[in-house]
Amino acid sequence: MYSPKTVVTTGRKFSSETLSIARELANRLALPLVKRGRRSLEELRQESDAAFILVVKQEGLVLETTGGEFFFHPNLAQLRLKNLRLGQGDHLVEAMALAPGMRVLDATLGLATDATVASFAVGAEGKVTGLESSPLIAAVVSHGLKHFKAVNYPLQEAMRGIEVIHTDYLAYLKQTPDKTFDAVYFDPMFRHPFMASSHLNPLRSLADHRPVSGEAVREACRVAKRRVVLKESSHSEEFQRLGFTKIVGGRYSKIHYGIIEVSR
Repeated sequence: MYSPKTVVTTGRKFSSETLSIARELANRLALPLVKRGRRSLEELRQESDAAFILVVKQEGLVLETTGGEFFFHPNLAQLRLKNLRLGQGDHLVEAMALAPGMRVLDATLGLATDATVASFAVGAEGKVTGLESSPLIAAVVSHGLKHFKAVNYPLQEAMRGIEVIHTDYLAYLKQTPDKTFDAVYFDPMFRHPFMASSHLNPLRSLADHRPVSGEAVREACRVAKRRVVLKESSHSEEFQRLGFTKIVGGRYSKIHYGIIEVSR
């Protein structure tokens, strides 16, 4: 299922709960469960010939890669929610015209930062579904959204309100009935030239680097009731290629949002 090889283990100090989580993950993802013992991760990597090690710790899941650690954290979502609560707005929320009760499909979940902001905007009466093509990213982010203890209740509630599905977004869109979601969102994050931060290095070998296709946009327009939104760099030619004629974003922002109005 995975190439290169991935194994599941626990931290050196583990409880019956973390061991149970490790077993469940290994079974669900069809990965070998390796006893940690006193071995370092490097020793375990060499013995098992694994490029990726999914470590179940008391504080959450950590994916050890040759590029560093990947673990869930709400990151900028915390600051963006604070700004929204202060009435300062958010470009994503405005681009998607989000309101309480709406149903949103985030087709490229990634770190779930935008999905968390969207979940806050649609509230408990709404719903955000996030699709992630990488099973390892989906596992880490899904666990984090369910278990990360946030600094405040609104942030934690927003994270808990996201449903994570490991799937290819085009395949998902094709099997989804017309007008299922109010808005569909695409963020092919690794196409953005400014996404060169070192903390993203662990994801680069796992993430889907394909550009959004015209077919995916057409399916999204069928599935959406109101809007399809694409996040890209401010000077991207992807907006024109994919038919996003309405572009919004901050004047000095490195990112802009393309909007297709499905219905007015």
